[in-house]
Amino acid sequence: MSISPGRAALLPDATLPLVYFAGAHVALALAAGLLLVDPDLPGAFHYHPRMIAVVHLVTLGWISASILGAFYIVAPLAFGMPFAARRADALACVSFWSGTVGMVLGFWWAAYAVVGVASLAVLAAVAIVAVRAIRGLRAARMPFGVSLHIALAFANVLLAGSAGLLMALGRGWGVATWSPLAAAAAHAHLAVLGWGVMMVVGVSYRLVPMFLPAAMPTGRALAWSAVLLEIGTLGIAWALLTAQTVAPWALVVVAAFVAFLRQVRGILGDRRPRPKDLHGRDWSTWQTHAAMLYLVIAVALGLWIVLAASSPALVWAYGVTGILGFVAQMVVGIQGRLLPMHAWYRELARLEGTPPARSAHRLADGRATLTIFLTWAVAVPLLTGGLIGQSPATIATAAGLLLASSVVQAWHMARIARGARSPA
Repeated sequence: MSISPGRAALLPDATLPLVYFAGAHVALALAAGLLLVDPDLPGAFHYHPRMIAVVHLVTLGWISASILGAFYIVAPLAFGMPFAARRADALACVSFWSGTVGMVLGFWWAAYAVVGVASLAVLAAVAIVAVRAIRGLRAARMPFGVSLHIALAFANVLLAGSAGLLMALGRGWGVATWSPLAAAAAHAHLAVLGWGVMMVVGVSYRLVPMFLPAAMPTGRALAWSAVLLEIGTLGIAWALLTAQTVAPWALVVVAAFVAFLRQVRGILGDRRPRPKDLHGRDWSTWQTHAAMLYLVIAVALGLWIVLAASSPALVWAYGVTGILGFVAQMVVGIQGRLLPMHAWYRELARLEGTPPARSAHRLADGRATLTIFLTWAVAVPLLTGGLIGQSPATIATAAGLLLASSVVQAWHMARIARGARSPA
């Protein structure tokens, strides 16, 4: 049996996603390891160079790298969009990781000129993937609303990265125009909301129905979450940068999340029969459910900060629940479902069109996914409490759990890749 050219074009790349994922696991493990070794590192205030280095290991090393790697799987399998890795994509991957290492070291050394130069490599890498993605969306088989989320996410990450570059060069050369704290807050919201959250929302409209399974959502209403989230994100970033009121824009972002959750509710209400090979609880999907809960908590905390009063404790809670509890944990859950699909199609290509003996639903190890789910379920609230109460012991415990989870995740990734070649 052979694979037709049309079908071959919609197979995910065999290697590049795993390179991104492997590096992402190293970054997450390193972030957790640093907090385990030095739980006093966060201090009483989040804005200092070494803590920013740890944050970028999570936001850039774990979240952004995982999104880029996942796109090489999601684009062909979920979007119906050919996205084979080319030489430029391999160079982009090298550039991304070289720049990420340089940025983290630059922050750690408080060498902002190094951060600025290294960020050029990251921006170039993301731009290569972004241009290919946005061009390919025109031929993708999915509603306009989903495509809009993806296009805006890539535009926002380039905007956030460019803003970060200017901030780093401004501090390195001593010519910063804006307040460093205000600029950092604006940059963080543009990157997290405009890139991580926008991409997660858009991809969820396709992946959640695939994983459940359920009917795919359609219609113009899918675009509302993209439009509202974009307006709110840009408004928040500008308001933070110019010391204006954030409240109106925060309410727009809340409206975007309401639109998203309404779509998710509709998906859950139109379920399809589960595949017969999918036995027991799907803990990776449960992890995405937990992430949704943290989205609600982060939104509530954000509104509290904007409408009532802010404090260092609330800022810590808001940051951890939003970045780690929602976006980072959503990446964990989605990756847990994507890896078996990728391994199955990779083996299909190797066998030249002959279906592998083992179903993709049998490749994940339930004990591993349960362990990952439970460690995150304990670690995120522990870390939140430890940072709020400035408790090194609690921070170290949470960091140790996240480090253990990242090791299990990496082991599970390797096991899935091997398992696709095993007999049924």
